[in-house]
Amino acid sequence: MKHYSKLKETTISSKTLYKGVLGVKMDEVRLVNGKTSTRLYFDHRGASGVLPVEDGYVYLVQQYRYPIGQVTLEIPAGKREENQTFLMCAEAELKQETGLTAKNLQEVMTFHPCNAFSNEIQHLYLATGLTRGEDQPDEDEFLNLERVPLEKAYQMVESGEITDAKTVIMLQWYRIHFPTFFTEKK
Repeated sequence: MKHYSKLKETTISSKTLYKGVLGVKMDEVRLVNGKTSTRLYFDHRGASGVLPVEDGYVYLVQQYRYPIGQVTLEIPAGKREENQTFLMCAEAELKQETGLTAKNLQEVMTFHPCNAFSNEIQHLYLATGLTRGEDQPDEDEFLNLERVPLEKAYQMVESGEITDAKTVIMLQWYRIHFPTFFTEKK
């Protein structure tokens, strides 16, 4: 990708308006035309998501998402803790939300889920060589684990039943890189 350094805004000042699980920051910036503007955004430590795949099935978690008022079906994922690497976060979230551990955990991509108003970055992993154990969800986390055939998961993306961005991205990535799982039973 071509580097567009002429489009870069320069931070003049930065103020933290709120600090908690997510922070809220307000920066004054100098625009490329020399004028100034204000940028308000969420400050986020980042997160990891994991697509656990085994024998043509994917493990997804069902959970209620309060901001949208819906139960969603998603890959296991969570916010990175302080002093935790993205890989450590992926391992922990996989175990906490599903009870699974992975012999192979391969980072496949990073992305910014909402770069217009957050600095969040998500690291996405493929988990294979799975071993089952006890899940350990956070005390405010209520989840159902679903073992879904990969082909059905992809159909759920196409029908709009799965709408979570990281889950859609990982299922599409998997379909592109391992297409035989989606065609071998037709």
